[in-house]
Amino acid sequence: MEALVDFFENVPTTFRAGILIGGIFLFWVIEGVFPLFEFGYKKVRHAAINLVLNAFFVVIGLGFAGILVWSSNYVTTNEFGVLQWIEMPIWAQAIVGVMLLDFFGAYLIHWIEHKVKFMWRFHLVHHSDTTVDVTTGLRHHPGEAVFRMVFTIIGVIVVGVPIWIVFLYQSISALFAHLTHANINMPKKLDRALSWIFITPLMHKVHHHYTQPLTDTNYGNIFAIWDRVFGTFAEVEDVKELKYGIDTHMDPEENSDLGNLLKIPFQIYRPPVGSKFGEEKEIEIVKGKKKA
Repeated sequence: MEALVDFFENVPTTFRAGILIGGIFLFWVIEGVFPLFEFGYKKVRHAAINLVLNAFFVVIGLGFAGILVWSSNYVTTNEFGVLQWIEMPIWAQAIVGVMLLDFFGAYLIHWIEHKVKFMWRFHLVHHSDTTVDVTTGLRHHPGEAVFRMVFTIIGVIVVGVPIWIVFLYQSISALFAHLTHANINMPKKLDRALSWIFITPLMHKVHHHYTQPLTDTNYGNIFAIWDRVFGTFAEVEDVKELKYGIDTHMDPEENSDLGNLLKIPFQIYRPPVGSKFGEEKEIEIVKGKKKA
């Protein structure tokens, strides 16, 4: 464990870049061989738009990097936070630290973004993707980076997380963002078994259905425990009946225009598109929120 601590305390930039680029490449290949949906879209152009959005997102995130590091150093120096108050072995610190950062930096802020209209306007850029694949995990409005980083910093302070756990969490989080959005036809029994502990590809696809109530389920990024504990878990009988996107923004031209995506949070709200895109097919929900 000491070797793990030493590595992530001084984690090389090349390693973090490798997680980002290597993860995309790996799941890009896998989803090409075992696709869940046959989209028939311009995959490279779709990826380019999401990568540019991610570049903006990363730049904003880097602006908070100094505060994040300072916060971690402060809580460890002053012995503040859960991990500083409760004595436990290093392996337990790693597990508890990553789990609680996943709660604050992923689940909680994600849930709030769906409940607060102002924040939702930024987050719906992510939901506007009608062809969810591995690059969708990178599709976030740069303004959303502010929300995510603020809640991650709150998590670091409350939990009392040393910097090596912060970097460990960020690495695992990036890998799961790739995995859960990848257009992979995961064996249903395997996916269901893993979803008792982790967020899985089929589980997260439910969250990307274009209408409520399924849009408001399965908020987690790494651990499925938060959705199960707080009653936001949902499972559908047939994932292939899902329709990606968001009902207020279903125009393919708008969703593939970078300039429009950046302006979405500041546009006037439009009501659901309704029958223009076909009648909604009722989806059988195995567990979770029932169709309204």
